[in-house]
Amino acid sequence: MITYLSIGSNLNDRLSAINAALQALAGDDQITVDRVSRIYETSPVGGIKQDDFYNIAAKVETTYSAHDLLDKIHQIEADLHRVREIHWGPRTIDLDILFYGDEQIDDEVLQVPHPELYRRKFVLVPLLDLFDAGDPAYQKFQEASQALPADQAVRVVAEKLEY
Repeated sequence: MITYLSIGSNLNDRLSAINAALQALAGDDQITVDRVSRIYETSPVGGIKQDDFYNIAAKVETTYSAHDLLDKIHQIEADLHRVREIHWGPRTIDLDILFYGDEQIDDEVLQVPHPELYRRKFVLVPLLDLFDAGDPAYQKFQEASQALPADQAVRVVAEKLEY
């Protein structure tokens, strides 16, 4: 199943954490990392005072079910010492499923498409890197990102990761 993920970090060595998450994904026999966006430094959202994030988007193919993939990314977060103390607070790593094919899932543990997707430049702008400009999804993501407040700052800090 073609799946789009958002990966971010704002604690310690942000780039190393994102790289480690990509390595863990790529090292799993049931996941193929097809494409990765540029690396963006982004301002935090949610009202919690904290350092800026590094964020990427990744297109992967997986044979996992959506719920099994969620379990896998939670394991990767745990392996990378993710602690869930403050909602929308600082984190060593954060992996989110944005899209799982065309499926729509809304249950107690998983919501796909991700419910905050269209309210977050740090998600939308990296996603643009994974789509061709002529793709209707590209247009939708671009329009949504342009409609968001300017205080959601997003800037490119690196072109690619070596994972």
